Amino acid sequence: MSNTRIFSARSVITMNPSQPEATHVAVRDGRILGVGSLESLASFAPYTLDERYADATLLPGFVEGHAHALEGAMWEYVYLGYFERKDPEGQIWSGVTSFAAMQERLREQAAQLPADQPLIAWGLDPIYFDGARLTREVIDAAVSDRPVVVIHSNLHVISVNSATVEAADLDRHAGVEGIVLDENGKPTGELQELAAMHAVISALELSFDLLKGNDARALRRFANAAANVGITTTTDLINPLNEASMDHLQAATGSDEFPVRLVPALASMAYTPEAGIERMHSVQDKSHNKLAFGPVKMVTDGSIQGYTARLKWPYYHDGHPNGMWNAPPEAMVEMIHSYHQAGMQLHIHTNGDEAVELALDALEEALSLWPRADHRHTLQHCQIIDHAQLKRAAKLGVCLNMFANHLYYWGDIHRDRTIGPERALRLEPLASARALNITTTVHCDAPVTPLGPLFAAWCAVNRETSSGAQLGDREKVSVETALRMITLDAAYTLKLDHMIGSLEIGKQADMVALAENPLEVDPHALRDIQVLGTVLGGVVYDAR
Repeated sequence: MSNTRIFSARSVITMNPSQPEATHVAVRDGRILGVGSLESLASFAPYTLDERYADATLLPGFVEGHAHALEGAMWEYVYLGYFERKDPEGQIWSGVTSFAAMQERLREQAAQLPADQPLIAWGLDPIYFDGARLTREVIDAAVSDRPVVVIHSNLHVISVNSATVEAADLDRHAGVEGIVLDENGKPTGELQELAAMHAVISALELSFDLLKGNDARALRRFANAAANVGITTTTDLINPLNEASMDHLQAATGSDEFPVRLVPALASMAYTPEAGIERMHSVQDKSHNKLAFGPVKMVTDGSIQGYTARLKWPYYHDGHPNGMWNAPPEAMVEMIHSYHQAGMQLHIHTNGDEAVELALDALEEALSLWPRADHRHTLQHCQIIDHAQLKRAAKLGVCLNMFANHLYYWGDIHRDRTIGPERALRLEPLASARALNITTTVHCDAPVTPLGPLFAAWCAVNRETSSGAQLGDREKVSVETALRMITLDAAYTLKLDHMIGSLEIGKQADMVALAENPLEVDPHALRDIQVLGTVLGGVVYDAR
């Protein structure tokens, strides 16, 4: 029997500029043998003709350049997000749109837990509740007999109840930046950014771990959820890469059933620069067909909707104090210099434009001191990067991965409260970045927003908020451009475009099958196209 298989389709969108369209893809030994018409591929006979997608459209498998395997673990806890959401098993969770609804869900969950077990919840977005802050008293009114930890949707803030404050002895830690205090100098229960959150996590020794997404079961759940929305390569963009994590990564990705390629990024905050560089060197030879090591992740500031992002003057539109750094700026500059000099690729979290400025300053200095061609350092999120900064990024060869989903989920909030109407017009300035020939992609940042590259592409094309308002028409991109952003351009930012991201001879046979051609449907219907399945290295995985 021949080991050559030819997939037929109603249309094939290749992302190969030399051959943008076709009807058939020939696959052998997990790689693409040829693309074209059935007649043009006849010389590869004998072959098996696979017509399961004959009425569908094939594209390169989607590449998610910013997600977290934590998506696979979060559903073990109670969901409190504002928007309705589907879990990996297909269950629909209704949105939580008030503190009263949050309290009721917490009570229901607490009633199902053993008496001594802490209650963990996630996804809450109190900025939708008229800007009220989630204090310990609000949580106490629902559950007071056990520690409760509520992880906000942005993952940069948590709120806890009084039992947690007492168990973690937060009064003793009150000097730690990010532990919010009331007018009497007592912790309110709100903890902003990594140092403050660590005070609770380490003190309580909770039965959960914010990096639990690294265990093999959670990794499999994450991978299955990704494949169901057409992703064939995804990042886990903050991973300690310690021995336990490496064991889980190897176990999960080594399975024939694992349906995606995984690119974990080293959590630089877990190491000194010297130790982090040594750790990266030690894992390079652990890469294999479904596991690729390379990026190093840095986190500069927090989130705009959480008021922890660092913004340039005039700061927050509603007068809220500026955000905070996750490490002193001088320490972040040192990290950028050290990893750059070591030849590694940085993916730098920069939500606010002041954080973008810090990263660009550090990268410009690093490139001046230690010039490197094709470094592909990538700024992540860069939500309100301004036009002068875009030009600097272009000059430095920096890539951008923008959080387009923010336009829908927080666009109204940003326009009215956090950054105001003028800056909101350049929220995720995708068209401006493309006009400067900056390699730009879009992402979902799961579990912050649901996995779904077609939805991110829809946001980039339509720029609609959840209320249906338009936000910055001049920054819209075409459907063709948006598709490139979630395939070949995303692959480029991971230094994998020689292997994935387009359908052309020699590359991995990674594809997504869609029920409709995204270039033919109304652009507003882009997010509604059904994913029928994926092909990873020639192996078919049906979407559930």
